[in-house]
Amino acid sequence: MPRPHKPKLISGLPRAVFFKPMGVPFHQIEETVLRVEELEALKLVDMEGLYQEQAASRMGVSRQTLQRLLDEARRKVAEALIKGKALRIEGGSYILEEEKGRYRCGRCGGQVLPPSARKGEGLSCPACDRPAKVKPPAWR
Repeated sequence: MPRPHKPKLISGLPRAVFFKPMGVPFHQIEETVLRVEELEALKLVDMEGLYQEQAASRMGVSRQTLQRLLDEARRKVAEALIKGKALRIEGGSYILEEEKGRYRCGRCGGQVLPPSARKGEGLSCPACDRPAKVKPPAWR
């Protein structure tokens, strides 16, 4: 049985969740799916200019995990740009930061404590006792 995915901490959902090459009809285009936590890793390292240690700490993961997220995200973005594919941002295993230091579970809506307050516990929701996971809302 594979190991369960540890949810990553993200600061917010993207404003746009779909990008496509101009002039190509939707029915003729291939898609590449970029997970939300991969986009967060790109944002922290490439856009905000954080070192990998800092970005990994903000996401609640190891530096090695952050590097894997970055590698996969960069590969997907490059493939979409070079091969003219659409890029859809969705899915993944993450916990959404709603307010400074506050997170919520996507299954039951219960509040999840940030990593610094949990003293080494796993990222699980105290209300439903399952790994906390937030699914993105149905975007239009």
